[in-house]
Amino acid sequence: MAYTVTGETGEWEVVIGLEVHCQVISNSKLFSGAATDFGSDPNTQVSLVDAAMPGMLPVINEECVEQAVRTGLGLNAQINLKSVFARKNYFYADLPQGYQISQADQPIVGPGVIKIDLADGSSVDIGVERLHLEQDAGKSMHDQDPNRTFVDLNRSGVALMEIVSDPDMRSPEEAGAYIRKIRSIARYLGTCDGNMDQGSMRCDANVSVRRPGEPFGTRCEIKNVNSIRFVMQAIEIEAKRQVEVLEGGGEIVQQTRLFDQRLGETRAMRSKEMAHDYRYFPDPDLLPLVFDDAFVSEIEKELPELADEKEARFMRENGLSAYDAGVLVAEKEHADY
Repeated sequence: MAYTVTGETGEWEVVIGLEVHCQVISNSKLFSGAATDFGSDPNTQVSLVDAAMPGMLPVINEECVEQAVRTGLGLNAQINLKSVFARKNYFYADLPQGYQISQADQPIVGPGVIKIDLADGSSVDIGVERLHLEQDAGKSMHDQDPNRTFVDLNRSGVALMEIVSDPDMRSPEEAGAYIRKIRSIARYLGTCDGNMDQGSMRCDANVSVRRPGEPFGTRCEIKNVNSIRFVMQAIEIEAKRQVEVLEGGGEIVQQTRLFDQRLGETRAMRSKEMAHDYRYFPDPDLLPLVFDDAFVSEIEKELPELADEKEARFMRENGLSAYDAGVLVAEKEHADY
């Protein structure tokens, strides 16, 4: 049965798109040789590049490129043989450069599709719009001192893969299944450990509501949710908020919101920036990233058997039911055992 939100004036459909940020498994950062170990003392894994010292130039980490291609292949996605790094300009205390090196209109991975399995036994195909590489920002710590904010730059420059879905999900359950599938693929491939409690996988949820069959409504983005359960809760709460606003005669303003799991609510952070607000332009310190089909083929040859293939094999060779096979392949360690 389709998921809807029931308001005073009838049923509303929820439209969901997710941006999943996966920290790349690599020994060093995207553009510097600094280490990426989790849990190190603050500001002990920061190179001159990460701290944006004058004259420092980024150098691409080939391992991170290979990991992005590997993930793209796991998402059944198009691998772009040419991609371009761009500067995404904004000011924040933990962003020492004053911009983030990301990818805008020419990402390393293009459209793809993944299949998610739901509790009722049905399957849904979710489109993946793109995967792009970008560097992470540092971390502002507001709870160390009553009057001051401290900045830890250990995460500054860490390689992230941002996986952007199409707005194809229609329920919190589908969103949860999608994140679990992304995490499973990344773990099988060895490209991200998927540990949301450590921040190595985070999710932004774009949520809007509409009358069934009508055009898309205005969306709000819930930022940096760090557990699948919280993502599902945030979507449900935000959808109900939007329905209440619309049925009360108000309008939904496109904005960025945060989810407070303690109070069970989403709160506005800022009006949502559009791409032009970031003044994207190609990074003048980095040449376009170009590789050939042979580079992709070598990576493809080394891909492990992924969960969907393993599930089909368990059913075919061992006579397992779809449910049993699905449970066994959900975590790579269980499947290997």
